Amino acid sequence: MLSRRGALLLAAGGLAQLSLPPAAPAALPDERAADRHAEVAGLLAARARSLPVRSGLTGAEAAYRNLVLSPGRGAPTADGPERLTASVELAVRIAGYDEYPVVYPRRIELVRDRDGWRVEHEEGTDGPPALWDLGPARTAPGARCLVLGLAGGPDPAGLVAVGDQAVPAVSAVWGSGWPGRLLLELPATEAQFARLLEADPASWTGMAAVTVAAPGAPWHTPADRVVINPEAFGRLSDFGRQVVVTHEATHVATRADTRAWTPLWLSEGVADWTAYRESGRRPQQIAPELTRDVVAGRLPTALPADGDFAAGATGIAQAYEQAWLACALIAGRYGTDRLVAFYRAVGAADGQGEDRDRRTDRLLRGELGVGLAEFTALWLAEVQALRG
Repeated sequence: MLSRRGALLLAAGGLAQLSLPPAAPAALPDERAADRHAEVAGLLAARARSLPVRSGLTGAEAAYRNLVLSPGRGAPTADGPERLTASVELAVRIAGYDEYPVVYPRRIELVRDRDGWRVEHEEGTDGPPALWDLGPARTAPGARCLVLGLAGGPDPAGLVAVGDQAVPAVSAVWGSGWPGRLLLELPATEAQFARLLEADPASWTGMAAVTVAAPGAPWHTPADRVVINPEAFGRLSDFGRQVVVTHEATHVATRADTRAWTPLWLSEGVADWTAYRESGRRPQQIAPELTRDVVAGRLPTALPADGDFAAGATGIAQAYEQAWLACALIAGRYGTDRLVAFYRAVGAADGQGEDRDRRTDRLLRGELGVGLAEFTALWLAEVQALRG
């Protein structure tokens, strides 16, 4: 059975870094190397311009860059065609969504015939594939989101209303300091979902969505995508789907304030709290697994550790519910503004030279006026109150 909480996961450590040119063999040594380079560069420029039509990715801007040529695969024969291998980066920017392009390292096999150079084969060499590597893409634009799907998969138009509703729900809490737009990728199968994450499919069964930062953009402006698992997502109710997408949209909105030292109980907790904020549901409805544990006398003794949120971890549903309850406590007792301020203070803190618990204790005192031990005691009282 699909665990509702198991459907939510932030890909930790997924922040993008500046792209570097791929390592490649030395350039061709003969006197025609410059001519070949210019000819191939022209061919790839035309190929980049045709990407929106070839891939179905309407609105994409593409360019091949950092081109390095080497002899092609296979030994040339006296009467055979000339071959080259191009090591190159494909930079793709979705207009209106990506401030910086997403970068895909590629290897392109080229062959020269009587009409000139042509591309025989192109493939990725490092990192996850592009969505359109898995098949022709199709797009569905909304007022605040863009959904990229694949031919033969679920209709991307079915996600537009969910994405459009998630954005203002997130902005109501986190303000206008993020772009206020959402880019969702909808592969056709769970196996394709795992390929886009470069993950073992067995580890991601039941996960409905993940937020990832695509490679190539600077740290301060990552190109975030919400990748949907069509099979797990399809088993959710309409309400569950809205919760999942709003949860992931919160990760997009808070990316600039999230650091490696941000406790997952806080980053996952604020995402769930934002998603459930206007639901009108009682705590026992939002945290059913934790409520059952409390009624059975199984009580936590501390806030959930990062490892409790790992895919497949025992008690992952309870970890998410405990995290939600911690953030609901902050918002309910101190106000939404203090929850947001505390989250941003954690991200702004120096992550070096201080134990995480000590840092959290110091920041809790500064923002809420209570230390970690006192906050944990308040939270445990809220956990026990789930008995009803």
